[in-house]
Amino acid sequence: MKFNITVIPGDGIGPEVTAQAKKALNAIADVFDHTFLYKEGLMGACAIDQTGNPLPEETIILCEKSDAVLFGAIGDPKYDNDPTAKVRPEQGLLRLRKELGLFCNVRPVKAYDRLIEKSPLKRERIEGTDITIYRELTGGIYFGDKSLSDDGKVAFDGCSYTVDEIERIAHLAFQAAQNRRKKLTLVDKANVLETSRLWRKTVTALASQYTDVTLDFLFVDNAAMQLILNPKQFDVILTENLFGDIISDEASVIGGSIGLLASASIGKENALFEPIHGSFPQAKGKNIANPLASILSAAMLLEHLGLNEEFLAIEKAVQKSLELGITTEDLNPNKPFSTSKVGDFIADYIQNQDDSNINFQNIHMGQSTII
Repeated sequence: MKFNITVIPGDGIGPEVTAQAKKALNAIADVFDHTFLYKEGLMGACAIDQTGNPLPEETIILCEKSDAVLFGAIGDPKYDNDPTAKVRPEQGLLRLRKELGLFCNVRPVKAYDRLIEKSPLKRERIEGTDITIYRELTGGIYFGDKSLSDDGKVAFDGCSYTVDEIERIAHLAFQAAQNRRKKLTLVDKANVLETSRLWRKTVTALASQYTDVTLDFLFVDNAAMQLILNPKQFDVILTENLFGDIISDEASVIGGSIGLLASASIGKENALFEPIHGSFPQAKGKNIANPLASILSAAMLLEHLGLNEEFLAIEKAVQKSLELGITTEDLNPNKPFSTSKVGDFIADYIQNQDDSNINFQNIHMGQSTII
């Protein structure tokens, strides 16, 4: 099969990790007889530097015409450290979400056995954790009316949601729960916020269509605490934009490394896949950034395209790299592998699983030619 993929490498380590995700996709194409046609677009600080616009119109058009978008990261210290900047890299991503109608962000969070000791949380608390967070992405306070008084002493950010905005992501979250452990937790602040009360009323009404799913509720402050105390209690978490941003980043510590967390942003006609780790400018150009989140994002891209066997092939390769310690310095500080070598291993494993025993023995001896 043939697919058109828009690649937006972005800023910082984005180009480096995205290159490794493309290696994995190319290996999948070779093994499963697919063709992935890539076209690159600009977004972020690099786009501002070249065009003055964080999201050029050409990039939007590319994304609209593609089957999926593979995205790296955006952000640069010269903008991050300047609160007076009128044009910012993040404006590009927010606009792209709106332009493509990407209303649903999906973030899987797993506690990998090989990495549990890397987590700051105790093994007995996190072992077996497997959560998927559904975050609404195009509404709420991030997109509400904003104002600053003339004297600069009073600021305002408005938050609003409609029933339609809530229902469309809630349906997806319920359906995901049906295919998992059949539990959905709505995270809100319904004791204080009117928007949260609308969320709770709307989701409760929808629950009658999904009688096989158990629905429960947590206020966001309690949910943040419960993610640390007992993350295994969660299956699918559904929440609004701001709460989802905070909760999903908090959950990233469970797995031991933010470098493992992939995400999908889904709309009715378009979908974008990205790691959540950000641009990490301190590592730019050093070939040390963990590419596994970007590679797992590529796996989610394949799943979205209906290529489930191919999705599982990448997941299996990532699991093997963790088992063998073929990882970057954030996970393997004593004998780290470079960003590009981890990508090489993933691609080789996808293509040569039947010959794996000799290769893996050589890897442990530091003699492998494939990496």
